[in-house]
Amino acid sequence: MNCSIFVPSHITGFFEIVDNGDPIKKGSRGAGVVMDKGVITKIKIMDGSGVKIKINGKDDPQNASITEKTLEILKRGFNLDDKKIKIEHDVHVPIGAGFGTSAAFALGVSIGISKILELPLTFNQAAQIAHLAEVEMKSGLGDVIGEISGGIPLRVKEGAPGVGITDSIILENSEELFVISKTFGEINTADIIDDPHHKKMINEMGSNLLQELVNDPQPRKFMELSRKFAENTGLMSSEVKETVEILESETIGASMAMLGNTAFALSENEDTSLDDALVAKVDHMGCKFL
Repeated sequence: MNCSIFVPSHITGFFEIVDNGDPIKKGSRGAGVVMDKGVITKIKIMDGSGVKIKINGKDDPQNASITEKTLEILKRGFNLDDKKIKIEHDVHVPIGAGFGTSAAFALGVSIGISKILELPLTFNQAAQIAHLAEVEMKSGLGDVIGEISGGIPLRVKEGAPGVGITDSIILENSEELFVISKTFGEINTADIIDDPHHKKMINEMGSNLLQELVNDPQPRKFMELSRKFAENTGLMSSEVKETVEILESETIGASMAMLGNTAFALSENEDTSLDDALVAKVDHMGCKFL
Protein backbone atom coordinates (compact mmCIF):
# COMPACT_ATOMS: atom_id res chain seq x y z
CA MET A 1 0.00 0.00 0.00
CA ASN A 2 1.45 3.34 -0.97
CA CYS A 3 0.62 6.94 -1.89
CA SER A 4 2.26 10.25 -2.73
CA ILE A 5 0.96 13.60 -1.51
CA PHE A 6 2.08 17.14 -2.30
CA VAL A 7 1.90 19.75 0.44
CA PRO A 8 2.68 23.34 -0.59
CA SER A 9 5.01 25.53 1.41
CA HIS A 10 3.70 28.51 3.36
CA ILE A 11 5.42 31.76 4.29
CA THR A 12 3.97 33.84 7.13
CA GLY A 13 4.24 37.60 6.72
CA PHE A 14 3.03 38.61 10.19
CA PHE A 15 1.42 36.87 13.14
CA GLU A 16 0.24 36.97 16.73
CA ILE A 17 0.76 34.05 19.13
CA VAL A 18 -2.38 32.87 20.94
CA ASP A 19 -1.80 30.46 23.81
CA ASN A 20 -4.31 27.91 25.02
CA GLY A 21 -4.04 24.94 27.36
CA ASP A 22 -5.68 22.80 24.68
CA PRO A 23 -3.10 22.35 21.87
CA ILE A 24 -5.88 22.00 19.30
CA LYS A 25 -6.98 25.55 20.17
CA LYS A 26 -3.46 26.96 20.44
CA GLY A 27 -2.07 28.68 17.37
CA SER A 28 -1.56 32.03 15.72
CA ARG A 29 -3.51 34.71 13.95
CA GLY A 30 -1.94 36.41 10.98
CA ALA A 31 -1.44 36.20 7.24
CA GLY A 32 0.80 34.40 4.79
CA VAL A 33 1.18 33.13 1.25
CA VAL A 34 1.16 29.57 -0.09
CA MET A 35 3.62 28.49 -2.79
CA ASP A 36 3.40 25.81 -5.48
CA LYS A 37 6.80 24.46 -4.41
CA GLY A 38 6.86 22.44 -1.22
CA VAL A 39 7.17 18.84 -0.08
CA ILE A 40 6.21 15.60 -1.81
CA THR A 41 5.80 12.81 0.73
CA LYS A 42 5.85 9.21 -0.49
CA ILE A 43 4.56 6.60 1.93
CA LYS A 44 4.73 2.83 1.64
CA ILE A 45 3.14 0.57 4.25
CA MET A 46 3.70 -3.19 4.46
CA ASP A 47 3.13 -5.95 6.97
CA GLY A 48 5.91 -6.10 9.53
CA SER A 49 7.34 -3.54 11.90
CA GLY A 50 9.63 -0.55 11.98
CA VAL A 51 9.81 2.94 10.48
CA LYS A 52 12.27 4.24 7.90
CA ILE A 53 12.39 7.97 7.10
CA LYS A 54 14.41 9.62 4.33
CA ILE A 55 14.62 13.33 3.53
CA ASN A 56 15.85 14.10 0.03
CA GLY A 57 17.14 10.55 -0.13
CA LYS A 58 19.19 10.73 3.07
CA ASP A 59 18.92 9.95 6.76
CA ASP A 60 18.30 13.25 8.55
CA PRO A 61 17.39 12.58 12.21
CA GLN A 62 17.13 16.27 13.15
CA ASN A 63 14.58 17.19 10.49
CA ALA A 64 12.84 13.81 10.71
CA SER A 65 11.79 14.53 14.31
CA ILE A 66 8.50 16.16 13.24
CA THR A 67 7.67 13.07 11.15
CA GLU A 68 8.41 10.83 14.13
CA LYS A 69 6.21 13.01 16.37
CA THR A 70 3.33 12.79 13.85
CA LEU A 71 3.62 8.99 13.83
CA GLU A 72 3.72 8.98 17.63
CA ILE A 73 0.44 10.92 17.78
CA LEU A 74 -1.16 8.63 15.19
CA LYS A 75 -0.15 5.63 17.30
CA ARG A 76 -1.92 7.10 20.32
CA GLY A 77 -5.22 6.52 18.55
CA PHE A 78 -4.49 3.67 16.17
CA ASN A 79 -2.52 0.44 16.30
CA LEU A 80 0.33 0.67 13.81
CA ASP A 81 2.60 -1.85 15.55
CA ASP A 82 2.07 -4.51 12.87
CA LYS A 83 2.96 -2.10 10.07
CA LYS A 84 6.30 -1.47 8.40
CA ILE A 85 6.26 2.17 7.33
CA LYS A 86 8.61 3.76 4.81
CA ILE A 87 8.42 7.55 4.40
CA GLU A 88 10.34 9.67 1.89
CA HIS A 89 10.12 13.47 1.91
CA ASP A 90 11.27 15.19 -1.29
CA VAL A 91 11.75 18.83 -0.33
CA HIS A 92 11.85 21.58 -2.95
CA VAL A 93 12.27 24.58 -0.62
CA PRO A 94 14.87 25.31 2.10
CA ILE A 95 14.32 23.51 5.41
CA GLY A 96 14.13 25.54 8.62
CA ALA A 97 14.02 28.85 6.80
CA GLY A 98 10.42 30.02 7.14
CA PHE A 99 8.72 27.91 4.44
CA GLY A 100 6.65 25.71 6.76
CA THR A 101 8.46 22.49 5.86
CA SER A 102 7.86 20.88 9.25
CA ALA A 103 4.11 21.40 8.81
CA ALA A 104 4.36 19.96 5.29
CA PHE A 105 6.15 16.87 6.62
CA ALA A 106 3.50 16.40 9.30
CA LEU A 107 0.58 16.92 6.92
CA GLY A 108 1.99 14.55 4.34
CA VAL A 109 2.31 11.83 6.96
CA SER A 110 -0.99 12.35 8.78
CA ILE A 111 -3.12 12.66 5.65
CA GLY A 112 -1.20 10.03 3.67
CA ILE A 113 -1.34 7.34 6.35
CA SER A 114 -5.00 8.12 7.05
CA LYS A 115 -5.74 7.57 3.36
CA ILE A 116 -3.71 4.37 2.92
CA LEU A 117 -5.02 2.66 6.06
CA GLU A 118 -8.54 4.08 5.65
CA LEU A 119 -8.49 5.41 9.20
CA PRO A 120 -11.80 6.83 10.49
CA LEU A 121 -10.61 10.43 10.16
CA THR A 122 -11.91 13.33 8.09
CA PHE A 123 -9.45 15.61 6.31
CA ASN A 124 -9.56 18.18 9.13
CA GLN A 125 -9.14 15.50 11.78
CA ALA A 126 -6.06 14.15 10.03
CA ALA A 127 -4.71 17.69 9.67
CA GLN A 128 -5.30 18.27 13.39
CA ILE A 129 -2.75 15.53 14.06
CA ALA A 130 -0.20 17.51 12.05
CA HIS A 131 -1.06 20.66 14.04
CA LEU A 132 -0.64 18.77 17.33
CA ALA A 133 2.78 17.56 16.18
CA GLU A 134 3.80 21.14 15.35
CA VAL A 135 2.63 22.47 18.72
CA GLU A 136 4.31 19.66 20.68
CA MET A 137 7.58 20.11 18.78
CA LYS A 138 7.32 23.93 19.02
CA SER A 139 8.10 24.08 15.31
CA GLY A 140 5.10 26.14 14.20
CA LEU A 141 1.67 27.49 15.11
CA GLY A 142 -0.12 28.39 11.88
CA ASP A 143 1.54 26.72 8.90
CA VAL A 144 -0.70 23.63 8.92
CA ILE A 145 -3.96 25.53 8.50
CA GLY A 146 -2.26 27.89 6.04
CA GLU A 147 -0.98 25.09 3.82
CA ILE A 148 -4.35 23.39 3.50
CA SER A 149 -5.99 26.72 2.61
CA GLY A 150 -3.91 27.91 -0.35
CA GLY A 151 -3.66 31.39 -1.85
CA ILE A 152 -2.98 34.27 0.56
CA PRO A 153 -4.72 32.97 3.69
CA LEU A 154 -5.72 35.15 6.62
CA ARG A 155 -5.74 33.21 9.86
CA VAL A 156 -8.57 35.08 11.56
CA LYS A 157 -9.03 32.59 14.42
CA GLU A 158 -6.22 30.55 15.92
CA GLY A 159 -6.17 26.77 16.19
CA ALA A 160 -5.94 23.57 14.21
CA PRO A 161 -7.99 22.91 11.06
CA GLY A 162 -11.62 22.48 12.03
CA VAL A 163 -11.11 24.83 15.01
CA GLY A 164 -9.15 27.74 13.57
CA ILE A 165 -10.76 29.84 10.84
CA THR A 166 -9.16 31.20 7.69
CA ASP A 167 -10.26 33.76 5.14
CA SER A 168 -8.29 34.78 2.06
CA ILE A 169 -7.51 37.63 -0.29
CA ILE A 170 -9.55 37.43 -3.49
CA LEU A 171 -7.36 37.10 -6.57
CA GLU A 172 -8.70 37.31 -10.10
CA ASN A 173 -8.27 34.20 -12.24
CA SER A 174 -5.99 36.18 -14.52
CA GLU A 175 -3.96 37.56 -11.62
CA GLU A 176 -0.97 35.23 -11.50
CA LEU A 177 1.37 36.18 -8.70
CA PHE A 178 4.86 34.90 -8.00
CA VAL A 179 6.74 34.49 -4.73
CA ILE A 180 10.42 35.38 -5.00
CA SER A 181 12.63 34.46 -2.05
CA LYS A 182 16.23 34.13 -0.99
CA THR A 183 17.41 32.29 2.11
CA PHE A 184 20.48 32.96 4.24
CA GLY A 185 20.09 30.15 6.75
CA GLU A 186 17.89 28.71 9.46
CA ILE A 187 16.15 30.17 12.49
CA ASN A 188 14.98 27.86 15.27
CA THR A 189 11.27 28.68 15.59
CA ALA A 190 11.14 27.52 19.21
CA ASP A 191 13.87 30.02 20.16
CA ILE A 192 11.55 32.85 19.07
CA ILE A 193 8.05 31.74 20.05
CA ASP A 194 9.22 30.54 23.50
CA ASP A 195 11.24 33.65 24.29
CA PRO A 196 9.20 36.12 26.46
CA HIS A 197 10.88 39.19 24.96
CA HIS A 198 10.30 38.14 21.34
CA LYS A 199 6.80 36.94 22.13
CA LYS A 200 5.88 40.30 23.68
CA MET A 201 7.17 42.22 20.65
CA ILE A 202 5.46 39.87 18.20
CA ASN A 203 2.09 40.13 19.92
CA GLU A 204 2.28 43.89 20.40
CA MET A 205 2.91 44.34 16.69
CA GLY A 206 0.80 41.51 15.29
CA SER A 207 -2.42 42.13 17.20
CA ASN A 208 -3.62 45.04 15.07
CA LEU A 209 -2.23 44.20 11.63
CA LEU A 210 -4.72 41.47 10.76
CA GLN A 211 -7.71 43.81 11.05
CA GLU A 212 -5.90 46.34 8.86
CA LEU A 213 -5.55 43.67 6.17
CA VAL A 214 -9.17 42.54 6.55
CA ASN A 215 -10.19 46.17 5.99
CA ASP A 216 -8.06 46.37 2.82
CA PRO A 217 -7.53 42.80 1.57
CA GLN A 218 -5.03 43.37 -1.24
CA PRO A 219 -1.69 41.65 -1.96
CA ARG A 220 0.15 44.97 -1.79
CA LYS A 221 -1.35 45.71 1.64
CA PHE A 222 -0.31 42.24 2.86
CA MET A 223 3.29 42.96 1.90
CA GLU A 224 3.19 46.46 3.37
CA LEU A 225 2.00 45.15 6.74
CA SER A 226 4.47 42.26 6.64
CA ARG A 227 7.34 44.72 6.15
CA LYS A 228 6.04 46.87 9.02
CA PHE A 229 5.91 43.81 11.28
CA ALA A 230 9.42 42.63 10.36
CA GLU A 231 10.97 46.03 10.94
CA ASN A 232 9.20 46.84 14.20
CA THR A 233 9.86 43.43 15.79
CA GLY A 234 13.57 43.74 14.98
CA LEU A 235 13.75 40.18 13.67
CA MET A 236 15.39 40.98 10.32
CA SER A 237 19.08 40.26 9.92
CA SER A 238 21.19 42.78 8.00
CA GLU A 239 21.50 40.48 4.98
CA VAL A 240 17.74 39.88 4.85
CA LYS A 241 17.09 43.61 5.17
CA GLU A 242 19.50 44.38 2.32
CA THR A 243 17.79 41.78 0.11
CA VAL A 244 14.33 43.08 1.05
CA GLU A 245 15.38 46.53 -0.14
CA ILE A 246 16.41 45.10 -3.52
CA LEU A 247 13.18 43.12 -3.87
CA GLU A 248 11.06 46.07 -2.78
CA SER A 249 12.16 48.05 -5.84
CA GLU A 250 11.33 45.18 -8.21
CA THR A 251 8.06 43.78 -6.86
CA ILE A 252 4.70 44.47 -5.22
CA GLY A 253 6.46 44.43 -1.86
CA ALA A 254 9.01 42.51 0.18
CA SER A 255 9.63 41.42 3.76
CA MET A 256 11.09 38.67 5.97
CA ALA A 257 9.61 35.16 6.13
CA MET A 258 8.38 34.38 9.64
CA LEU A 259 10.28 32.64 11.04
CA GLY A 260 13.33 32.19 8.86
CA ASN A 261 16.44 34.05 7.81
CA THR A 262 14.73 34.57 4.45
CA ALA A 263 13.62 37.52 2.35
CA PHE A 264 10.47 37.12 0.24
CA ALA A 265 8.39 39.20 -2.11
CA LEU A 266 5.16 39.05 -4.09
CA SER A 267 5.59 39.93 -7.73
CA GLU A 268 3.51 40.17 -10.88
CA ASN A 269 6.34 38.53 -12.85
CA GLU A 270 9.13 36.05 -12.14
CA ASP A 271 12.02 38.35 -13.03
CA THR A 272 14.54 39.30 -10.34
CA SER A 273 18.05 40.69 -10.18
CA LEU A 274 18.90 38.40 -7.26
CA ASP A 275 21.28 35.50 -7.76
CA ASP A 276 20.15 32.09 -6.48
CA ALA A 277 16.60 33.24 -5.83
CA LEU A 278 13.77 30.71 -5.44
CA VAL A 279 10.82 31.61 -7.65
CA ALA A 280 7.41 29.96 -7.28
CA LYS A 281 3.80 30.70 -8.14
CA VAL A 282 1.11 31.32 -5.54
CA ASP A 283 -0.60 27.97 -4.98
CA HIS A 284 -4.41 27.90 -4.77
CA MET A 285 -4.96 24.15 -4.39
CA GLY A 286 -3.47 23.23 -1.00
CA CYS A 287 -2.64 19.57 -0.36
CA LYS A 288 -3.24 17.06 -3.15
CA PHE A 289 -2.62 13.39 -3.85
CA LEU A 290 -0.38 12.68 -6.83
